[in-house]
Amino acid sequence: MSKRTITIEPKRPVDVLFDKYAESHQNPTNKLVHWICVPLIVFSLLGLIWQIPFPHIGFLGNYNGFFNWASFLLAFSLYYYFTLSPVLFFLMIWVVGLMSYIIVKIEQAVGLGSGTAYAIYAAIFVASWIGQFIGHKIEGKKPSFLDDVKFLLIGPIWLLHFICKKVGIRY
Repeated sequence: MSKRTITIEPKRPVDVLFDKYAESHQNPTNKLVHWICVPLIVFSLLGLIWQIPFPHIGFLGNYNGFFNWASFLLAFSLYYYFTLSPVLFFLMIWVVGLMSYIIVKIEQAVGLGSGTAYAIYAAIFVASWIGQFIGHKIEGKKPSFLDDVKFLLIGPIWLLHFICKKVGIRY
C-alpha cells in the first residue's frame, strides 16, 4: 500500500490579512455598514487630499490638475495592493478611477479647493467614520486598524474580494 501525502499550501499574505480583518467583521449589520462607509471614506479622503494646493509643474502641461497630492496616496496604496494581489490592484484602479472622475466633476461644479468642496468631502468623511464606529459598537469589537494601521488599506480590497468570490474570479 502506498501512503498519500496531502500538502497544504500556506495561506497567501492577502488571505491572512483578510482572515484577521474578518475577525472583527462578523455581524451582518456591521458588514452592511462597511459596504456603505468604506467606499465613502476612500472617496472622501481622496477628495480631501485632492483639494490641497499642489505646485504647478511646467512639463505636466494640461495635466497639472490631474497630478496632485492624492496621486501620491493612490500610488502608495495601489502599489501595496499590487504586492498583495494583482487582480485586486486592477479592480481598485477602476474603483479609484470612478471616484476620481466624480471628484473632477465636483471640482468643475464648485471649484478646486473651495470651501464647498472641503465641506462636501469632510461631511462624507465624518459621517462615514461615525457609521463605522456604530457598526463596530454593534459588532462588539474594535476596528482592526486600532491594532495595525495597515488595516485601513485592507478594508477596500476586503470588500472587493467578496465580489471576486461571488463572480468566480481568483484574486
